[in-house]
Amino acid sequence: MQNKLELLQNRLHELNEELSSENATKDMERYKKISKEHAEINPVVDIYKDFLKKTQDIDDAKEMLSDPEMKVFAQEEIDNGKEEIINLEKKLQALLLPKDPNDDKNIFLEIRAGAGGDESALFAADIFRMYSRFAERMRWQIEIISSNESEVGGFKEIIAKVIGQGAYSKLKFESGGHRVQRVPDTETQGRIHTSAITVAILPEADEISDVHINPADLRIDTYRASGAGGQHINKTDSAVRITHLPSGIVVECQDDRSQHRNKAQAMSILAARIKDNQIKEQESQRASERKSLIGSGDRSERIRTYNFPQGRITDHRINLTLYKIDFIMDGDLVELIDALTAEHQADLLAQLDSD
Repeated sequence: MQNKLELLQNRLHELNEELSSENATKDMERYKKISKEHAEINPVVDIYKDFLKKTQDIDDAKEMLSDPEMKVFAQEEIDNGKEEIINLEKKLQALLLPKDPNDDKNIFLEIRAGAGGDESALFAADIFRMYSRFAERMRWQIEIISSNESEVGGFKEIIAKVIGQGAYSKLKFESGGHRVQRVPDTETQGRIHTSAITVAILPEADEISDVHINPADLRIDTYRASGAGGQHINKTDSAVRITHLPSGIVVECQDDRSQHRNKAQAMSILAARIKDNQIKEQESQRASERKSLIGSGDRSERIRTYNFPQGRITDHRINLTLYKIDFIMDGDLVELIDALTAEHQADLLAQLDSD
């Protein structure tokens, strides 16, 4: 780790010189690239400087141990310094972990009802609200791409785009099966019902061109939109269905009155799903490296249970149980997300140590 930190310190010096030169902005693409690298390295080097200073302070204190008048003070400095060194080492280890290239990206959030009929659809709506409230807390935007409402008011399926810095880094652990245990409003005898939904978090492709899609592999159908939307939307073939023949992926979009915009949105989702499949294929080759992310990676796998009668939420991947279901359903996901992130980082550190 020490060697890597020395290299980063030297690299930061090189970047500082390049950024401060009078020709720095002549090539704007180069300027943006090195500015981004500078922003990534600078916090690491700052903490490394604190680490070196604290190490020197401890060495200086050790030299004072032989002085009877300074011995107590020196020992306190050493003890406090060792604690700070441990904390700084942890911070440096976390900062040196491999970065997920998708962490800063916007996402497509897909929620689908599963076993449980109407209650599952209602729970899908509750989970969508939970993520929407979390997005509000993070000052992110949410755009509904498509939705299929159930007769009782929930969602059989809803797809939304979440726009905000670090959206994928925060929500990437949410992919999987979410199970709910509660007494439905329609239950007259007070029996607890169990139902389930699936959540998929897909990082947005930088551009559709990032994913190679052969137009010959696509079947594009247009049809009249159904459901709410006013008279105009139901009189035109504005809805779009795109089928990617090689993979069998089907994307539908009908929420906009413009067929052109629906097609563009559908293509964006298709690109994200294809890219997601590519990512999963790559990750399956190194599954142990990120086993804490979404378990086996199967989105039907149960990752979390929401037990309303007992007021608890349990994340089965890290055996974490929180008795704050009302807060979590209102979008207070920080404790859950932080715990999953910490577990993932520990897993990556263990992998680095074994390597």
